Amino acid sequence: MASWIAAATSFSLPAVDTGKLRGRALVAVGLGCASIIGRNLLRSARTPAFGCLRISTTPNPIVKEAVQTDKAPLALGPYSQAIKTSNLLFVSGVLGLVPETGKFISETVEEQTEQVLKNMGMILEASGASYSSVVKTTIMLADLKDFKKVNEIYAKFFPAPAPARSTFQVAALPMDARVEIECTAVLPQ
Repeated sequence: MASWIAAATSFSLPAVDTGKLRGRALVAVGLGCASIIGRNLLRSARTPAFGCLRISTTPNPIVKEAVQTDKAPLALGPYSQAIKTSNLLFVSGVLGLVPETGKFISETVEEQTEQVLKNMGMILEASGASYSSVVKTTIMLADLKDFKKVNEIYAKFFPAPAPARSTFQVAALPMDARVEIECTAVLPQ
């Protein structure tokens, strides 16, 4: 206890009497961050050393909720179609599968892209989001030569300003897909 008070004092932090808190709740006391600057650096520094002390009497768990809709293809493995947490939605990679059959709509990248984005729209809708709330997408292509074809279809779905985006050519995609797209959206409050 004395060492914590000494540490708090040396970092210009208020001392905490944990004895008063002990009876109320489990207290997690820790030095969250600290910067100790050597004597020579301290003399030349314009800002003094800083310290942060965090004391919490209530847990702050991360709450996540799986999103599931029959209007989009089921996940092909042990993952969710999407996850809601706080005000964010993370949509897993989506393929151009027809939800009712579990088969690709066709072999062309154009039709697969169109179906991918329709499927993504169903997941967004089931989550309370829309294409306009998407802030980031990642496109994975079996062949980067399909970039222009995918762009033409992609542009029809996302209103301005378009989301931030990354596009990669990958060695292979599940079920020999031509395209897979994942996204992150901001949920309305």
